[in-house]
Amino acid sequence: MEISIDLQESIFKADVLIEALKYIKQFYGKTIVIKYGGHAMIDESLKEKVILDIVLMKYVGMNPVIVHGGGPEITEVMEKMGKKSQFVNGLRVTDAETMEIVEMVLGRINKGLVALINDHGAKAVGLSGKDGGLITAQKCKSDVDLGFVGDVSEIDPEIINVLDKEGFIPVISSIGTCDGETYNINADLVAGEIASALKAEKLIMLTDVRGILRDPKDEKSLISTIKVSEIERLQQEKVIIGGMLPKVEACEIALRGGVKKTHIIDGRISHSILLEIFTDSGIGTQIIA
Repeated sequence: MEISIDLQESIFKADVLIEALKYIKQFYGKTIVIKYGGHAMIDESLKEKVILDIVLMKYVGMNPVIVHGGGPEITEVMEKMGKKSQFVNGLRVTDAETMEIVEMVLGRINKGLVALINDHGAKAVGLSGKDGGLITAQKCKSDVDLGFVGDVSEIDPEIINVLDKEGFIPVISSIGTCDGETYNINADLVAGEIASALKAEKLIMLTDVRGILRDPKDEKSLISTIKVSEIERLQQEKVIIGGMLPKVEACEIALRGGVKKTHIIDGRISHSILLEIFTDSGIGTQIIA
């Protein structure tokens, strides 16, 4: 029987759905934490596709939780205000004025993501670590005073659980509080701590590279699976360096907290989240216990 091209395309789409079915069943009712960052936050076309992925996850019965930062946008606003960004070991030195800028920019990003999710038919609520005592911070330990830069001291996931039960997607900015002070916290580490506190099924980190590469100049050198026991050796071999360090640390935190799998994937690829969750091959690097 001769099959038209249109029918062939329809059959292919049906096959894709069938491949996805086992994953939909596997992850139904499960919590998946997504660290949203990189180019996918800036490119409007990619942003739209990431949000569509997350809305689809919600509609097929998963509980996505989004954690975001906003480093490039914070730097851009500071430059417009005539304030120069200073970094020590990759951490932004954050005085009181900078902290106000950080909070303002993260709040704007947060509201934009919430609005986009709502526009696509799901229900989202924006949070910072201040809301419901979600993130208790402690001042970051460093040889240099970084100002209002913090580490996570404790996560109280109650407000996230309440929102999940009511069908909302939590969108969380990486700010915490301690003794009335507000602290800027690395969003990767916040995502890892939240995934751990929620005992999430997965933690997915969106980046601007394919994953962890054995040779940073060769995208074909992608390492598809890494065990936690291999991380120290890969750091010594300078395979895991720079901006990948906090992402891998976040994955370790999550895995130690009982998260089943963690993934570092390229957010520049259209529908990268769906490709990672709903296909046999997946993309990027998975880090497992």
